[in-house]
Amino acid sequence: MTRVRPHRDASGHRAGRRILGSAGLGLLLLAPVACGDGEDSAAPTTSASGGPQTSSSLAPSTTNATTSTTSPFGTTFAYQPLWPFRSLEEVTAWQREYRAGGQQAWHLDPGQTALNFASGYLGFREVDRTTSSSTSGDGVLIGVGYETEGGRTGTAAVVHLLRFGPGPDAPWEVVGTEDSFFSLTNPSYGARVTSPLTAGGRITGVDESIRVEVRQVSSAAPLGEFCCVPAGGEGSPWQATVTFRGASDGVLTVVASTGGHLLRVERFTVTAVRV
Repeated sequence: MTRVRPHRDASGHRAGRRILGSAGLGLLLLAPVACGDGEDSAAPTTSASGGPQTSSSLAPSTTNATTSTTSPFGTTFAYQPLWPFRSLEEVTAWQREYRAGGQQAWHLDPGQTALNFASGYLGFREVDRTTSSSTSGDGVLIGVGYETEGGRTGTAAVVHLLRFGPGPDAPWEVVGTEDSFFSLTNPSYGARVTSPLTAGGRITGVDESIRVEVRQVSSAAPLGEFCCVPAGGEGSPWQATVTFRGASDGVLTVVASTGGHLLRVERFTVTAVRV
């Protein structure tokens, strides 16, 4: 269910906020988004700027949560693991390497993990800084964004992260994004999907052009993509159908993005689905 009410973001734009689900923050800007693929990269350097974001955490569904004792994601991880680890076994393997030689210590930094998710996994290279940080129940919310004209900062999304695995060196895992005035409500978080997939939500903006991709951690290129859906207005619905193939990971990322006014990607929102 979606509930939208207007508010102002850090840049002064009107926005709507969804209480449950995943989405992004950003500027209201104008022109089609360009096409481009992403791949994993080294963690970028973080920088804190901009004001705090108003947000609420994803609420795990008992139907969609991966809490079975036979689950590869562990018995206490009640969200879908999007990135960078696909399973508790992968977490344990990294912990062994880290404890032996300090490899990839950025996994212990939620800001660097959120940035690498956006710029590396999703391929949004223009997202190069953190804009906010706050705690949210069992995790953290990290705003990620970019510099705009006049040295101001725009927020592209607020990424929700949780610790994944046992011990004080449990790494941070991306489990979704926090909604503001660009939402991705269909398919629902943790839903089982097949191809073609119908994605949709609501957006507040002017002359937006929404691109949708389906991704998995084990593939550098998207499994499927649709470009683009014209959209605009205040809390207006949008929808797109994406055909995808080659899904081998248990959890997939559905990502919707818009931009082109100042940067290629200025707002994005993600949700987790299963196959």
